[in-house]
Amino acid sequence: MAMIREKTMQTRTLGPAGPTVSAIGLGCMSMTHMYGHADAAESVATLERALELGVTFWDTADMYGPKLNEELLGRVLQGRRDAVFLATKFGFVPDATDPRGVRIDGRPEYVREAVDASLKRLQIDTIDLYYLHRVDQATPIEDTVGAMADLIKAGKIRHIGLSECSAATLQRACKVHQVTAVQSEYSLWTRDPETNGVLDACRQLGVGFVPYSPLGRGFLSGEIRSPNDFEAGDWRRSNPRFKGENFQKNLDLVDKVQAIAAAKGCSASQLALAWTMARWTHIIPIPGTKRRSRLEENTGAAAVILNAADIAQIEAAFPIDEVAGDRYTTLMQAAVNV
Repeated sequence: MAMIREKTMQTRTLGPAGPTVSAIGLGCMSMTHMYGHADAAESVATLERALELGVTFWDTADMYGPKLNEELLGRVLQGRRDAVFLATKFGFVPDATDPRGVRIDGRPEYVREAVDASLKRLQIDTIDLYYLHRVDQATPIEDTVGAMADLIKAGKIRHIGLSECSAATLQRACKVHQVTAVQSEYSLWTRDPETNGVLDACRQLGVGFVPYSPLGRGFLSGEIRSPNDFEAGDWRRSNPRFKGENFQKNLDLVDKVQAIAAAKGCSASQLALAWTMARWTHIIPIPGTKRRSRLEENTGAAAVILNAADIAQIEAAFPIDEVAGDRYTTLMQAAVNV
């Protein structure tokens, strides 16, 4: 059976020798981007509450908003920069040939341009963790990471991260400079890092692993019961896993997890996050939210302890290969480095 400890935020390290951060982070994307209406006042209140709860590992990116997310965090961080371990990302730029599209740019000259712009929006001198948001297939990873290493020497960033990279790309990158963290989608319904070698490579190379969307874009909470629950303009309406018969098939899996959570005295979201954290001591999930109530619930997952029998029961209820639908549209999946 799962045991629940007193609700105090624990810490973890990004890799065995990496920096110490809160055991659960906060994904800030939805505060300005992708998931329907955003309430600026509630977003600020959520960030304030995160500090009170000890959730001090915050994640943003220059493309969220775009740019508005970094500006929001920059305003909140005024006068308390040292209270937060801040991660942001670069690499997506508008596509001049398609007003609705973006392309990936990992060229050294763009690395230098992008970091200065992010520092200005965030109103800070140094970024704690700077990710390449997606791997630029036209630029050798050695060139991109070499430029990021130069940013460390210049005092503009402290640590290097990669997002949605392959195991082979990570190995090449670490030969240039130690990578502190890899961020990829990982949850009960997206187990790719287990099967594509990325998690194993992180363990071997001493790289922390940061799952984004650890709650399956909110679906693992069990509270999304119909595609109509999404607001107009919510990106999830176009995601294959939320469309047609895929929705009900996936909901059936979530209902099984919800039943297990109820028996253990926690929410489905807390159980899903606890499962993710139980996979390795250097995994730090960053569930995204724009509401204080969700933040408080997610934080409680750090107190949920799962034993081997618990994990086996959860994985039997939600098998690795039974999720219906691709995790991205074809266009978005093409940006993932495999």
